[in-house]
Amino acid sequence: MAAYTGRRLLQAIPLLVLISLLVFVLLHLIPGGPMAAYGNNPNMTAADFARLEHDLGLDAPVHVQYLRWLGALLRGDWGYSLASKRPVLVEIGDRLPNTIYLLSISLAVTLGIAIPIGILSAVRQYSVLDHAVTTVAFAGQSVPIFWFGLMLIIVFHVVLRNPISGAPLAPGGGMYTLGEPFSLLDRLHHLILPVSMLAVVGTATYTRYMRASMLEVIGQDYIRTAHAKGMPARRVLWHHAFRNAAIPVVTILALEVPVLFNGAVFTETIFSWPGMGRLFIESAFRYDYALLMAIILIGATLTIVSNLLADIAYAYLDPRIHYG
Repeated sequence: MAAYTGRRLLQAIPLLVLISLLVFVLLHLIPGGPMAAYGNNPNMTAADFARLEHDLGLDAPVHVQYLRWLGALLRGDWGYSLASKRPVLVEIGDRLPNTIYLLSISLAVTLGIAIPIGILSAVRQYSVLDHAVTTVAFAGQSVPIFWFGLMLIIVFHVVLRNPISGAPLAPGGGMYTLGEPFSLLDRLHHLILPVSMLAVVGTATYTRYMRASMLEVIGQDYIRTAHAKGMPARRVLWHHAFRNAAIPVVTILALEVPVLFNGAVFTETIFSWPGMGRLFIESAFRYDYALLMAIILIGATLTIVSNLLADIAYAYLDPRIHYG
């Protein structure tokens, strides 16, 4: 397994270089670029414009700019934001923990709800519970995530109020109450709506996959044999059936984690969450190449690492799987 992991990590290096090259070229094909913000400034002369472009290194050919960027990256220098003039690593360091904090809690809530419900729905196939779970899951997958987020704000922040204090039931945005000292309860209060937005859609997806996978497994011969030997039903369900049924769910999870990271754009924008999603949107509007490259490269790395972790999880869940 160690040799396989090392080989996969080595293979990821040229892949990341290729991704960075393609993204860099595509970003520089956008008309205007970072200098577009200064194009209509009547106080800037042509000489000022040319000097600023030279200072930013944007007057060099694209391949020269890329080689400069790649060389700096290999030295540990991710560059500076063209908008804030702050180091890219500082900008990301301020936002990345907030996104990880939001997504990890959302994922824990999603799996904590979806897996038991999916298993229970499969075990009680065609029952009232199963039909109810299937209906709710289809509804959850059909709802546009941005619309659902807006509805949560309207209902729980605008319409419904605390009958005692008259305050909204849940904050409509932000990570904490500005001007107030640190409070764990306040942080959890601000998590309610964004986590609900991500968890509802995610739970609908994972419940369906867990149910379908579990139904396929519990009909196998080795499950019937385990029951025939008198093994306790709970042990059969969790030790034998669940471990095998979890393999497809792990696959979906490996693909979903990068999607959640990139999908934070919607959640963080709607709920004014100071994370990587909002940083990406702000950088895109400002043509902030250095920040955009860093965020996209982090997303690509997360995709590669997630797939590698999924392969390792396969071997743990199913001893028949070996990597040469």
